[in-house]
Amino acid sequence: MKIKISEFKFTECWDGVLYKKLSDYPNISEWEIQTIYDFMKYEADNGRDCDIEADPGIARAIEDYRPVYKSGVRVPVPEKITECTACHKYKGCMTDLVCHTASVENAKSIFDSGSLLSAVRARKKTAEELKAESRNAANDPLDYFDYVMFAWGNCQAGDRLVMERKLGRFPEEKDLSEDFTPGVRFFFRYNELAEHPGRVFEGVLPFKIKDEVVLKDWIHAIIIPENYKDEFRSHIPAQLQDKVYYVKNDCKDIWEWSEKVYEFAKSIK
Repeated sequence: MKIKISEFKFTECWDGVLYKKLSDYPNISEWEIQTIYDFMKYEADNGRDCDIEADPGIARAIEDYRPVYKSGVRVPVPEKITECTACHKYKGCMTDLVCHTASVENAKSIFDSGSLLSAVRARKKTAEELKAESRNAANDPLDYFDYVMFAWGNCQAGDRLVMERKLGRFPEEKDLSEDFTPGVRFFFRYNELAEHPGRVFEGVLPFKIKDEVVLKDWIHAIIIPENYKDEFRSHIPAQLQDKVYYVKNDCKDIWEWSEKVYEFAKSIK
């Protein structure tokens, strides 16, 4: 794996490269250094080495922090992360909540099982089969398919991926505005789900979780677009009834919907 640190639009991992954006380039925060070490540790644990491509001052700051990281001291997550500032309202990732977004059909299966499952478990395919699929556009390695992935609570990436899978191509502007159809969002409190025994900090996502997340034990709120209410009545188990909310999609695009459901989930005590 290669780690490239520069003035990118956002942080992402794609085809064997972590493109790491800094909030205040060329300055690098302890939080950002920690995520880089988390990425390297995860990759090393799965048999992959990492090379860093960065400005000498940044590379030196990372190396100087190595003893702190190895000591086990963790930097608390900031209230807002500004590596990505694409969302219109927040100009950053709000870190109080994380979410997993599913298509309508996948959400029904999630309710039927009572758990969020890794791709290997949910789709009953081997990691080798999943890696070979055309939908693995990022060329993710085998181990990625053993985890449940999470985004920050106000992020639109989950719904964007749902639209991509629905269309069979990368969404265009029209697909994310007038033709946008939201998925189902499963929200969790970051500080609570971070205590899950299968949680792994891997430096890109807030975290991911090995194999399974049992909803009744961890869920904060589940938001379903109101127009699917009748479809879901027979799928929601009794122990999750009080966690489900139906929200009307009266939004102009994916950004407005993401703001609306995040604020709704945040307001739930």
